[in-house]
Amino acid sequence: MDMFINIKGRLLDLRRPRIMGIINVTEDSFYAGSRVSSDIEILTVAGKMLDEGADILDIGGCSTRPGATQVSEETEKKRVCRATELILGKHPETILSVDTYRSRVAEEAVNNSGAAIINDISGGEMDKEMFPLVTRLNVPYIMMHMQGTPQTMQSNPHYDDVVADILYWFGQRITHLQHAGVRDIIIDPGFGFGKTAKHNFEILRRLDEFHITSLPVLVGLSRKSMIWRSLHVTADEALTGTSALHMTALMKGASVLRVHDVREAKEVITLFEKIYPDGILFDHYC
Repeated sequence: MDMFINIKGRLLDLRRPRIMGIINVTEDSFYAGSRVSSDIEILTVAGKMLDEGADILDIGGCSTRPGATQVSEETEKKRVCRATELILGKHPETILSVDTYRSRVAEEAVNNSGAAIINDISGGEMDKEMFPLVTRLNVPYIMMHMQGTPQTMQSNPHYDDVVADILYWFGQRITHLQHAGVRDIIIDPGFGFGKTAKHNFEILRRLDEFHITSLPVLVGLSRKSMIWRSLHVTADEALTGTSALHMTALMKGASVLRVHDVREAKEVITLFEKIYPDGILFDHYC
């Protein structure tokens, strides 16, 4: 299993868990605590996340919560590129990911604003130019699974076997990219994107099965409805539940935690590494 990705000529070792901090330059992301807008807010949040141990910052300019209203491509591009340039101007060594399903937004952010990773919630399905772009740019690509679109994904999602179905979907798209020469791929099963709570918990329970792909796995569980609805709280009150599921994900072999709360995620990883100082090995999948 290849657990290194190439970030602008530097290898990022994913044999130990990494933290991706979420920065949403939007007005309607599902968790209000992740939304920033002004230049000062962007730099303050980015600096805090880096100080607390974030390895990557993920910049999003278009909300993809269920039923979200999509902003124009130009608006998204301006939001993402402005945030990226601000952060790199203050913290030039930061690894930045652009959270977008639009190839032209990704291209602008990578080529002209300094982003190093493309994080695509649609796995290339919402923009057919995304795969050719990833191949051409030769940057790490996070391929997430989503059934439907942000507008339709929670309208009665159905699977014969949720893990097997997602793995089949990944298999086809991974093969396509690898045949085109793309080597740095991270997969994300897409908790909450076209899945019921039951689907989400089954994916987490069987997360180790995704290592059959021999690729690093990113997990985005932070403060999602599967947590707060199960606990009968709100997203603002879902940090304890998030931390509990982060530990489960790490014990199932997650390589990257995509989080709103960096310090708490770092604490979970610190304790995980006390239990498993050599990490979790999945040699039987490799």
